Amino acid sequence: MMRKLLFIIGIALTANTVTFAQKSAPLARAKVMVMDIKAEIDPRMLRYVKLAIEHAEKTKADYVIVDMDTYGGVLTDAKDIVDVIMDFEKPIWVFVNSDAASAGALISIACDSIYMSPGASIGAATVVEGDGKAAPDKYQSYMRSIMRSTAEENHRDPRIAEGMVDERVVIDSIKQAGKVITFTTSEAIKYHYCEAKVNSIEEILKRNKIEAYEIDHFELDATEKIISFFINPFISGLLILIIIGGLYFELQTPGAVFPIAASLLALVLYLVPYYLNGLAEYWEVIALMVGIILLIAEIFIIPGFGVAGIVGITLTIVSLVLIMLNNDFFNFEFVPLGDIVRATFSAVGGLVGGALLLFFGGAKLTQTKAFKRIALMETQQSSHGYSVNSSSKELIGKTGIAHTVLRPSGKVMIDDQVYDAFTRGDYIQKDEAVEVVGTEGVTLRVKIVKV
Repeated sequence: MMRKLLFIIGIALTANTVTFAQKSAPLARAKVMVMDIKAEIDPRMLRYVKLAIEHAEKTKADYVIVDMDTYGGVLTDAKDIVDVIMDFEKPIWVFVNSDAASAGALISIACDSIYMSPGASIGAATVVEGDGKAAPDKYQSYMRSIMRSTAEENHRDPRIAEGMVDERVVIDSIKQAGKVITFTTSEAIKYHYCEAKVNSIEEILKRNKIEAYEIDHFELDATEKIISFFINPFISGLLILIIIGGLYFELQTPGAVFPIAASLLALVLYLVPYYLNGLAEYWEVIALMVGIILLIAEIFIIPGFGVAGIVGITLTIVSLVLIMLNNDFFNFEFVPLGDIVRATFSAVGGLVGGALLLFFGGAKLTQTKAFKRIALMETQQSSHGYSVNSSSKELIGKTGIAHTVLRPSGKVMIDDQVYDAFTRGDYIQKDEAVEVVGTEGVTLRVKIVKV
């Protein structure tokens, strides 16, 4: 009997000790990661979402909340974002803080739960082109398919999802023909496309009985912000201009470091961001390199301007455009026409702008203060004590042959002596007859002797 009593007392003490320990132990805080989708859906946003989900996995976040306010964007990038969201194992909730239109609606439906602020809206997922007109039916069909399958996966009415895309769909008491569905917050709640109306992320957590939590608001680091900045058609056009300008000034002043360094830096800043965002494929980069090599060969090695130059220009322009587009080896089926037009204008505009800058701005460059700091702008008069090799002046009027190709500078041979020479823009083949018409320092100015 005494043993039984001691045994019962021991169990009671142990239970009290465990209960006390449980009460005194701090509650585990839930890890909540918040990411923003508050801009156009494009390659930059796709990379941001991928990095955010990787961060959530690395930090072992218990919940992810998407703070949403977007009018949509590129369909293919939106589909990739949906795939990333649906592959994530932990709960992902979306807080529609104002608008979830078009691609934003698709991404919202992909989340496990949808919460909307007062006055928010969701829907209007018709695919449109750059001018705002509805895209061809193949795009609409693809969007309808994605919307239906995504809604079914998350146990929402697929007919409503389809009605957000196709104005022809008719749903009794919800939608008539001729309009696409756009729900207000109360309508979305009524038709099970929203769990509740909330005013903040904290309210979402409270509704889900999450009281102890820590919020981690994901933001890109400085490097990623720089990468995101350079994936912009306008910036890409400026980089192309710098690439062309740097090559030109390097050709004009061989051995100078700054022009070629600026050109190479611009090329890196152009290629790397697109490559990291999955746009620049290996073959596109190789095509660009081949195009540049052909252009250099045309300028320095191959006389005249022929097939190599034309192929080089074509490869360069085409590859610059393709790098900016999310195509699948020339498959542009789901690449919006507006994106193609913007990429083409950026590439061609950069090249043409570079050519115009060199044509009109090349002469003005010599008048800038920066150029005057590194160049000798004053004439060195003999009255000031300067002297020149008089033998070069004695060569004026003499004839000889081009010892190398002059484009426009090179070397000539006169009286079995080789001299540095240049033309006023004329192209002279090797071994063609030339005549000395002037001098600049110890360099001869020559012209071709026409027979």
